[in-house]
Amino acid sequence: MNGGDGRYEVTPLIAAAHELKAPLALVRQLALRLEDEHLSEAERARLLRQTVLTSERALRLTSDLTRSARLEDALFTVEPINPEQLCRDIVSELAPLFEVYGRRVEVKTRKHPLLLVANRDLLRRILLGFSDNALHYSTPGSAVSMQINALKNSGTIRIGVRDYGPALSSDMWRKLQKKLRTAPQSIHARPESSGLGLYIASQFAEAMNGRIGAVRHKDGATFYVELQASSQMSLL
Repeated sequence: MNGGDGRYEVTPLIAAAHELKAPLALVRQLALRLEDEHLSEAERARLLRQTVLTSERALRLTSDLTRSARLEDALFTVEPINPEQLCRDIVSELAPLFEVYGRRVEVKTRKHPLLLVANRDLLRRILLGFSDNALHYSTPGSAVSMQINALKNSGTIRIGVRDYGPALSSDMWRKLQKKLRTAPQSIHARPESSGLGLYIASQFAEAMNGRIGAVRHKDGATFYVELQASSQMSLL
């Protein structure tokens, strides 16, 4: 369905098919290249690693879809979490995938650690989704960074994933956010995206009484999640 401004409203099923098409096509392409008997052992090993990492990326999406469909029937416990440590764990997990595609992922270190209240699994899934999106749209050689900031006026903590992809229009996010609760929304500036990842992230954030958002830059965007700060002292 045309949204009237160059974006399209799609069902989660159609969006899932759209999002899975790219990694599955790449896995097929890599598998066909592996049939070349003239490949060196080093090149064969590199292709095998890329195949595995790309498959894991697709599996993360299917897992998120399953979890999203069961949100209403599940109870999610929340706890104080050190977001910087969680981000570092995610970076360690994703670094090999980013390396295969000629990109880097890093965490901006904070002098004073923060704590927020969240469900660890849902927050992890949100940040993995933002990072996968950043990997897809960032330019080769660029570094995707995770940034953590305390918003004292609202008593929340923001975790952002900064990419260096296509710029977003000034009113894109404002219009998009109004519709995210009902269905995935494609992003005009990033036509290869169905918006499914943002739709899922929005649902996960709301399940933790949080929200997602975006900041536009001339050379990309920062997608973020905001959650309530913990009143407990730092565990470190």
